[in-house]
Amino acid sequence: MEVNYWKLPNSATCVVAQMEDSTLTCIDFWCKGGSIYEKNSEEGMAHFLEHMIFKGSKNLKEGEFDLKIESLGGSSNAATGLDDVHYHVLVPPEKTEDALNLLLELILFPEIKKEAFDIEKEVVLEEIAQNIDQPDEIIYMKLLHECCSPHRYSRPILGDKKSVNNITTEQMKQFHKKHYIGRNCTLCIAGEVPNNINSIIKKSKLNQLGITKDSININTEISFNKGYRKEFIPRLEGGRILKAWKLPPAKEQLLILGAEIAATMLCEGKSSLIVKQLREEKHIIESIEIDLQILEKGGLIILDACCSLENIEIAEIEINKILNNLNKNIFTIKDIERAKKLVANNIYFELELSTQIASASGNQALWGRHQPILQSIKDISHWTSRRINEVILPLFNPKDSYTLIALPKQ
Repeated sequence: MEVNYWKLPNSATCVVAQMEDSTLTCIDFWCKGGSIYEKNSEEGMAHFLEHMIFKGSKNLKEGEFDLKIESLGGSSNAATGLDDVHYHVLVPPEKTEDALNLLLELILFPEIKKEAFDIEKEVVLEEIAQNIDQPDEIIYMKLLHECCSPHRYSRPILGDKKSVNNITTEQMKQFHKKHYIGRNCTLCIAGEVPNNINSIIKKSKLNQLGITKDSININTEISFNKGYRKEFIPRLEGGRILKAWKLPPAKEQLLILGAEIAATMLCEGKSSLIVKQLREEKHIIESIEIDLQILEKGGLIILDACCSLENIEIAEIEINKILNNLNKNIFTIKDIERAKKLVANNIYFELELSTQIASASGNQALWGRHQPILQSIKDISHWTSRRINEVILPLFNPKDSYTLIALPKQ
Protein backbone atom coordinates (compact mmCIF):
# COMPACT_ATOMS: atom_id res chain seq x y z
CA MET A 1 0.00 0.00 0.00
CA GLU A 2 1.37 3.39 -1.03
CA VAL A 3 0.94 6.39 1.30
CA ASN A 4 1.73 9.88 0.00
CA TYR A 5 2.18 13.05 2.06
CA TRP A 6 2.37 16.70 1.00
CA LYS A 7 1.47 20.17 2.25
CA LEU A 8 -0.67 22.91 0.73
CA PRO A 9 0.54 26.54 0.66
CA ASN A 10 -1.43 27.20 3.87
CA SER A 11 0.56 24.38 5.59
CA ALA A 12 -2.38 21.96 5.79
CA THR A 13 -1.09 18.39 5.52
CA CYS A 14 -2.55 15.99 2.97
CA VAL A 15 -2.26 12.22 3.14
CA VAL A 16 -3.50 9.70 0.57
CA ALA A 17 -3.34 5.95 1.16
CA GLN A 18 -4.24 4.01 -1.99
CA MET A 19 -5.97 0.73 -1.09
CA GLU A 20 -6.90 -1.10 -4.26
CA ASP A 21 -10.18 -3.03 -4.20
CA SER A 22 -11.26 -1.37 -0.95
CA THR A 23 -15.05 -1.50 -0.71
CA LEU A 24 -15.31 1.92 0.96
CA THR A 25 -13.14 5.03 1.04
CA CYS A 26 -12.59 6.98 4.25
CA ILE A 27 -12.02 10.73 4.38
CA ASP A 28 -10.66 11.73 7.78
CA PHE A 29 -10.08 15.36 8.80
CA TRP A 30 -7.85 15.91 11.84
CA CYS A 31 -7.29 19.12 13.80
CA LYS A 32 -5.12 20.11 16.76
CA GLY A 33 -8.21 21.35 18.51
CA GLY A 34 -8.71 18.96 21.42
CA SER A 35 -9.57 19.95 24.95
CA ILE A 36 -5.94 20.65 25.86
CA TYR A 37 -6.26 23.90 23.89
CA GLU A 38 -9.11 25.25 26.00
CA LYS A 39 -8.48 28.17 28.30
CA ASN A 40 -9.56 28.14 31.92
CA SER A 41 -13.36 28.41 32.07
CA GLU A 42 -13.61 27.08 28.49
CA GLU A 43 -13.69 23.41 29.52
CA GLY A 44 -15.91 21.46 27.13
CA MET A 45 -15.49 23.95 24.27
CA ALA A 46 -13.76 21.54 21.84
CA HIS A 47 -16.39 18.84 22.30
CA PHE A 48 -19.29 21.31 22.15
CA LEU A 49 -17.85 22.75 18.91
CA GLU A 50 -17.75 19.24 17.43
CA HIS A 51 -21.50 19.05 18.09
CA MET A 52 -22.14 22.48 16.57
CA ILE A 53 -20.19 21.76 13.40
CA PHE A 54 -22.84 19.19 12.51
CA LYS A 55 -25.55 21.83 12.95
CA GLY A 56 -24.89 23.34 9.56
CA SER A 57 -22.64 25.72 7.64
CA LYS A 58 -23.00 28.71 5.37
CA ASN A 59 -24.08 26.45 2.50
CA LEU A 60 -25.54 23.48 4.38
CA LYS A 61 -28.70 23.71 6.44
CA GLU A 62 -28.97 21.79 9.70
CA GLY A 63 -29.32 18.09 8.91
CA GLU A 64 -28.53 18.57 5.22
CA PHE A 65 -25.00 17.19 5.51
CA ASP A 66 -26.20 13.89 6.99
CA LEU A 67 -28.91 13.51 4.35
CA LYS A 68 -26.47 14.16 1.49
CA ILE A 69 -23.84 11.78 2.86
CA GLU A 70 -26.52 9.10 3.27
CA SER A 71 -27.68 9.71 -0.30
CA LEU A 72 -24.12 8.96 -1.42
CA GLY A 73 -24.35 5.62 0.37
CA GLY A 74 -22.09 6.77 3.19
CA SER A 75 -21.93 7.48 6.90
CA SER A 76 -20.17 10.02 9.11
CA ASN A 77 -18.90 10.43 12.64
CA ALA A 78 -16.56 12.52 14.80
CA ALA A 79 -14.63 12.34 18.06
CA THR A 80 -12.98 14.87 20.37
CA GLY A 81 -9.94 13.86 22.38
CA LEU A 82 -7.60 15.53 24.83
CA ASP A 83 -5.13 16.43 22.06
CA ASP A 84 -7.13 16.56 18.84
CA VAL A 85 -10.50 16.21 17.14
CA HIS A 86 -11.37 14.41 13.93
CA TYR A 87 -14.30 14.09 11.57
CA HIS A 88 -14.67 11.31 9.04
CA VAL A 89 -16.97 10.05 6.35
CA LEU A 90 -17.09 6.61 4.78
CA VAL A 91 -18.39 6.42 1.20
CA PRO A 92 -18.21 4.31 -1.96
CA PRO A 93 -14.97 5.14 -3.84
CA GLU A 94 -16.76 6.83 -6.75
CA LYS A 95 -18.34 9.33 -4.33
CA THR A 96 -15.04 10.49 -2.82
CA GLU A 97 -14.99 13.95 -4.39
CA ASP A 98 -18.61 14.73 -3.49
CA ALA A 99 -18.10 13.58 0.10
CA LEU A 100 -14.86 15.56 0.44
CA ASN A 101 -16.56 18.77 -0.66
CA LEU A 102 -19.43 18.23 1.78
CA LEU A 103 -17.12 17.45 4.71
CA LEU A 104 -14.89 20.46 4.16
CA GLU A 105 -17.87 22.78 3.78
CA LEU A 106 -19.26 21.51 7.08
CA ILE A 107 -16.02 21.71 9.08
CA LEU A 108 -14.50 24.91 7.74
CA PHE A 109 -17.56 27.17 7.68
CA PRO A 110 -19.84 26.38 10.64
CA GLU A 111 -22.65 28.85 11.24
CA ILE A 112 -22.97 28.40 15.04
CA LYS A 113 -26.38 30.06 15.13
CA LYS A 114 -27.74 31.13 18.51
CA GLU A 115 -30.95 29.08 18.36
CA ALA A 116 -29.21 25.83 17.41
CA PHE A 117 -26.44 26.63 19.90
CA ASP A 118 -28.88 26.92 22.81
CA ILE A 119 -30.64 23.70 21.88
CA GLU A 120 -27.40 21.76 21.47
CA LYS A 121 -26.06 23.10 24.76
CA GLU A 122 -28.87 21.22 26.51
CA VAL A 123 -27.84 18.06 24.66
CA VAL A 124 -24.23 18.46 25.81
CA LEU A 125 -25.33 19.15 29.40
CA GLU A 126 -27.42 15.98 29.36
CA GLU A 127 -24.42 14.05 28.06
CA ILE A 128 -22.36 15.40 30.97
CA ALA A 129 -25.08 14.44 33.46
CA GLN A 130 -25.24 10.90 32.10
CA ASN A 131 -21.46 10.59 32.05
CA ILE A 132 -20.89 11.60 35.66
CA ASP A 133 -23.54 9.10 36.72
CA GLN A 134 -21.53 6.13 35.41
CA PRO A 135 -19.25 4.39 37.95
CA ASP A 136 -16.58 3.59 35.34
CA GLU A 137 -16.43 7.20 34.23
CA ILE A 138 -16.32 8.50 37.81
CA ILE A 139 -13.38 6.22 38.60
CA TYR A 140 -11.50 7.11 35.42
CA MET A 141 -11.89 10.86 35.90
CA LYS A 142 -10.84 10.64 39.55
CA LEU A 143 -7.72 8.76 38.50
CA LEU A 144 -6.83 11.34 35.82
CA HIS A 145 -7.47 14.19 38.23
CA GLU A 146 -5.15 12.71 40.84
CA CYS A 147 -2.40 11.65 38.41
CA CYS A 148 -2.24 14.67 36.14
CA SER A 149 -3.31 17.77 38.10
CA PRO A 150 -2.88 20.63 37.42
CA HIS A 151 -2.31 19.72 33.74
CA ARG A 152 -5.27 20.05 31.36
CA TYR A 153 -5.27 16.28 30.93
CA SER A 154 -6.68 16.04 34.45
CA ARG A 155 -10.00 17.63 33.42
CA PRO A 156 -12.86 15.98 31.49
CA ILE A 157 -13.17 16.45 27.75
CA LEU A 158 -16.90 17.15 28.14
CA GLY A 159 -16.24 19.94 30.63
CA ASP A 160 -18.67 20.47 33.47
CA LYS A 161 -22.12 22.02 33.83
CA LYS A 162 -20.79 25.43 34.85
CA SER A 163 -18.13 25.76 32.13
CA VAL A 164 -20.46 24.62 29.33
CA ASN A 165 -23.26 26.89 30.51
CA ASN A 166 -20.90 29.88 30.32
CA ILE A 167 -19.70 29.25 26.76
CA THR A 168 -21.05 31.78 24.22
CA THR A 169 -21.43 31.58 20.46
CA GLU A 170 -18.80 34.30 20.01
CA GLN A 171 -16.28 32.39 22.13
CA MET A 172 -16.91 29.27 20.07
CA LYS A 173 -16.47 31.12 16.77
CA GLN A 174 -13.16 32.51 18.03
CA PHE A 175 -12.02 29.05 19.17
CA HIS A 176 -12.79 27.67 15.70
CA LYS A 177 -11.03 30.57 13.97
CA LYS A 178 -7.95 30.24 16.17
CA HIS A 179 -7.44 26.48 15.98
CA TYR A 180 -8.94 25.35 12.68
CA ILE A 181 -6.08 26.79 10.60
CA GLY A 182 -3.82 25.28 7.97
CA ARG A 183 -0.85 24.25 10.07
CA ASN A 184 -3.14 22.62 12.65
CA CYS A 185 -5.04 20.42 10.20
CA THR A 186 -4.50 17.19 8.30
CA LEU A 187 -6.71 15.58 5.68
CA CYS A 188 -6.26 11.85 5.14
CA ILE A 189 -8.03 9.81 2.48
CA ALA A 190 -7.66 6.02 2.51
CA GLY A 191 -9.25 3.48 0.20
CA GLU A 192 -9.67 3.15 -3.52
CA VAL A 193 -9.26 6.77 -4.59
CA PRO A 194 -9.61 8.55 -7.96
CA ASN A 195 -6.45 8.83 -10.09
CA ASN A 196 -6.69 12.61 -9.90
CA ILE A 197 -7.16 12.73 -6.12
CA ASN A 198 -4.21 15.10 -5.65
CA SER A 199 -5.78 17.56 -8.07
CA ILE A 200 -9.18 17.20 -6.35
CA ILE A 201 -7.67 18.04 -2.97
CA LYS A 202 -5.66 20.97 -4.32
CA LYS A 203 -8.82 22.46 -5.81
CA SER A 204 -10.90 21.85 -2.68
CA LYS A 205 -11.87 24.22 0.09
CA LEU A 206 -9.02 22.86 2.18
CA ASN A 207 -7.03 25.71 0.64
CA GLN A 208 -9.31 28.16 2.41
CA LEU A 209 -8.01 27.24 5.85
CA GLY A 210 -6.50 30.32 7.43
CA ILE A 211 -2.85 31.10 8.05
CA THR A 212 -1.54 32.70 11.21
CA LYS A 213 1.88 33.41 12.67
CA ASP A 214 0.53 33.52 16.20
CA SER A 215 1.91 30.77 18.40
CA ILE A 216 -0.41 28.74 20.60
CA ASN A 217 1.05 28.01 24.01
CA ILE A 218 -0.20 24.89 25.73
CA ASN A 219 0.91 23.10 28.87
CA THR A 220 4.20 21.26 28.78
CA GLU A 221 4.54 17.55 29.49
CA ILE A 222 2.53 16.27 32.41
CA SER A 223 4.19 16.09 35.80
CA PHE A 224 2.95 12.70 36.99
CA ASN A 225 1.71 12.58 40.59
CA LYS A 226 2.41 9.45 42.61
CA GLY A 227 0.07 8.57 45.45
CA TYR A 228 -2.53 6.31 47.02
CA ARG A 229 -6.23 6.89 47.65
CA LYS A 230 -9.44 5.05 48.46
CA GLU A 231 -12.69 6.29 46.95
CA PHE A 232 -16.27 5.22 47.59
CA ILE A 233 -18.22 5.18 44.31
CA PRO A 234 -22.04 5.19 44.01
CA ARG A 235 -23.55 2.17 42.20
CA LEU A 236 -20.20 0.42 41.92
CA GLU A 237 -20.46 -3.37 41.97
CA GLY A 238 -17.52 -5.09 43.63
CA GLY A 239 -14.07 -3.64 44.19
CA ARG A 240 -11.62 -2.09 41.75
CA ILE A 241 -7.87 -1.66 41.95
CA LEU A 242 -6.41 0.90 39.56
CA LYS A 243 -2.73 1.65 39.23
CA ALA A 244 -1.31 4.27 36.90
CA TRP A 245 2.23 5.02 35.78
CA LYS A 246 3.68 7.72 33.56
CA LEU A 247 3.99 6.75 29.89
CA PRO A 248 6.36 8.61 27.53
CA PRO A 249 4.79 11.12 25.10
CA ALA A 250 3.26 9.78 21.87
CA LYS A 251 6.33 10.77 19.84
CA GLU A 252 8.31 8.06 21.70
CA GLN A 253 6.72 5.37 19.56
CA LEU A 254 9.41 2.76 20.11
CA LEU A 255 9.12 2.99 23.90
CA ILE A 256 5.34 2.82 23.71
CA LEU A 257 5.63 -0.31 21.58
CA GLY A 258 7.83 -1.84 24.28
CA ALA A 259 5.23 -0.93 26.91
CA GLU A 260 2.55 -2.68 24.82
CA ILE A 261 4.65 -5.84 24.73
CA ALA A 262 5.13 -5.73 28.52
CA ALA A 263 1.42 -5.08 29.13
CA THR A 264 0.61 -8.10 26.95
CA MET A 265 2.98 -10.33 28.94
CA LEU A 266 1.35 -9.19 32.15
CA CYS A 267 -2.36 -9.16 31.38
CA GLU A 268 -3.42 -10.43 27.96
CA GLY A 269 -4.74 -13.98 27.82
CA LYS A 270 -4.93 -16.87 30.28
CA SER A 271 -1.20 -17.55 30.06
CA SER A 272 -0.19 -13.95 30.82
CA LEU A 273 1.56 -13.56 34.17
CA ILE A 274 -1.03 -11.78 36.34
CA VAL A 275 -4.09 -13.43 34.78
CA LYS A 276 -2.57 -16.89 35.19
CA GLN A 277 -1.53 -16.43 38.81
CA LEU A 278 -4.34 -14.34 40.25
CA ARG A 279 -7.38 -15.34 38.20
CA GLU A 280 -6.74 -18.83 36.85
CA GLU A 281 -4.78 -20.28 39.79
CA LYS A 282 -5.60 -18.31 42.96
CA HIS A 283 -9.07 -17.08 41.87
CA ILE A 284 -8.73 -13.77 43.75
CA ILE A 285 -9.52 -11.44 40.83
CA GLU A 286 -12.33 -11.52 38.31
CA SER A 287 -10.59 -9.60 35.53
CA ILE A 288 -7.56 -7.44 34.92
CA GLU A 289 -6.29 -5.39 32.00
CA ILE A 290 -3.60 -2.86 31.23
CA ASP A 291 -4.44 0.01 28.89
CA LEU A 292 -2.02 2.55 27.42
CA GLN A 293 -3.41 6.08 27.34
CA ILE A 294 -1.20 7.49 24.57
CA LEU A 295 -1.08 11.30 24.60
CA GLU A 296 1.08 13.99 23.01
CA LYS A 297 2.29 15.53 26.27
CA GLY A 298 2.84 12.29 28.13
CA GLY A 299 0.39 9.46 28.68
CA LEU A 300 -0.52 6.88 31.27
CA ILE A 301 -0.19 3.14 31.75
CA ILE A 302 -3.39 2.11 33.54
CA LEU A 303 -3.87 -1.25 35.25
CA ASP A 304 -7.49 -2.00 36.17
CA ALA A 305 -8.41 -5.05 38.25
CA CYS A 306 -11.90 -6.12 39.36
CA CYS A 307 -12.46 -8.41 42.34
CA SER A 308 -14.87 -9.15 45.16
CA LEU A 309 -14.73 -6.92 48.23
CA GLU A 310 -13.44 -9.74 50.44
CA ASN A 311 -10.47 -10.24 48.09
CA ILE A 312 -9.51 -6.64 47.45
CA GLU A 313 -6.77 -6.39 50.07
CA ILE A 314 -5.06 -9.64 49.15
CA ALA A 315 -5.45 -8.85 45.44
CA GLU A 316 -3.67 -5.54 45.90
CA ILE A 317 -0.86 -7.23 47.83
CA GLU A 318 -0.46 -9.95 45.20
CA ILE A 319 -0.46 -7.50 42.29
CA ASN A 320 2.26 -5.44 43.96
CA LYS A 321 4.25 -8.58 44.73
CA ILE A 322 4.23 -9.61 41.07
CA LEU A 323 5.19 -6.12 39.90
CA ASN A 324 8.00 -5.89 42.44
CA ASN A 325 9.46 -9.16 41.09
CA LEU A 326 9.60 -8.01 37.47
CA ASN A 327 13.28 -7.13 37.93
CA LYS A 328 14.14 -10.81 38.49
CA ASN A 329 13.98 -11.86 34.82
CA ILE A 330 10.84 -13.90 35.42
CA PHE A 331 9.75 -13.85 31.77
CA THR A 332 11.05 -16.57 29.49
CA ILE A 333 12.00 -16.09 25.85
CA LYS A 334 8.78 -17.97 25.04
CA ASP A 335 6.73 -15.44 27.07
CA ILE A 336 8.30 -12.50 25.25
CA GLU A 337 7.93 -14.05 21.80
CA ARG A 338 4.27 -14.84 22.52
CA ALA A 339 3.63 -11.24 23.53
CA LYS A 340 5.45 -9.85 20.49
CA LYS A 341 3.35 -12.08 18.23
CA LEU A 342 0.12 -10.91 19.86
CA VAL A 343 1.14 -7.24 19.54
CA ALA A 344 1.99 -7.77 15.87
CA ASN A 345 -1.37 -9.47 15.28
CA ASN A 346 -3.18 -6.55 16.92
CA ILE A 347 -1.34 -4.06 14.70
CA TYR A 348 -2.29 -6.01 11.58
CA PHE A 349 -5.90 -6.26 12.79
CA GLU A 350 -6.06 -2.50 13.42
CA LEU A 351 -4.92 -1.73 9.87
CA GLU A 352 -7.33 -3.84 7.85
CA LEU A 353 -9.99 -1.25 6.98
CA SER A 354 -9.84 2.10 5.23
CA THR A 355 -11.20 3.78 8.38
CA GLN A 356 -8.32 2.34 10.42
CA ILE A 357 -5.68 3.32 7.87
CA ALA A 358 -7.10 6.85 7.58
CA SER A 359 -7.22 7.27 11.35
CA ALA A 360 -3.69 5.98 11.96
CA SER A 361 -2.08 7.83 9.04
CA GLY A 362 -4.02 11.03 9.65
CA ASN A 363 -3.16 11.18 13.34
CA GLN A 364 0.52 10.46 12.74
CA ALA A 365 0.73 13.11 10.01
CA LEU A 366 -1.05 15.68 12.20
CA TRP A 367 1.65 15.35 14.84
CA GLY A 368 4.60 14.99 12.46
CA ARG A 369 5.24 11.33 13.14
CA HIS A 370 5.53 10.17 9.53
CA GLN A 371 6.61 6.57 9.17
CA PRO A 372 5.71 3.58 6.95
CA ILE A 373 2.33 2.19 7.91
CA LEU A 374 3.84 -1.11 9.11
CA GLN A 375 7.00 0.33 10.66
CA SER A 376 5.85 -0.71 14.13
CA ILE A 377 5.76 -4.35 12.98
CA LYS A 378 9.46 -4.08 12.07
CA ASP A 379 10.23 -2.27 15.33
CA ILE A 380 8.93 -5.18 17.41
CA SER A 381 12.20 -7.04 16.78
CA HIS A 382 14.04 -4.21 18.60
CA TRP A 383 12.61 -5.43 21.89
CA THR A 384 14.87 -8.23 23.02
CA SER A 385 14.58 -9.85 26.44
CA ARG A 386 17.42 -7.71 27.75
CA ARG A 387 15.92 -4.45 26.50
CA ILE A 388 12.48 -5.30 27.88
CA ASN A 389 14.00 -6.05 31.30
CA GLU A 390 16.27 -3.00 31.38
CA VAL A 391 14.12 -0.31 29.77
CA ILE A 392 10.43 -1.23 29.97
CA LEU A 393 9.69 -3.31 33.06
CA PRO A 394 11.02 -0.59 35.42
CA LEU A 395 8.12 1.58 34.19
CA PHE A 396 5.78 -0.74 36.15
CA ASN A 397 7.43 -0.26 39.54
CA PRO A 398 4.64 0.02 42.19
CA LYS A 399 6.63 2.74 44.00
CA ASP A 400 6.27 4.96 40.92
CA SER A 401 2.52 4.48 40.57
CA TYR A 402 -0.65 6.20 41.64
CA THR A 403 -3.03 3.67 43.19
CA LEU A 404 -6.77 4.20 43.41
CA ILE A 405 -8.86 1.69 45.35
CA ALA A 406 -12.52 2.04 44.39
CA LEU A 407 -15.15 0.64 46.74
CA PRO A 408 -18.98 0.72 46.60
CA LYS A 409 -20.59 3.62 48.42
CA GLN A 410 -23.21 2.27 50.80
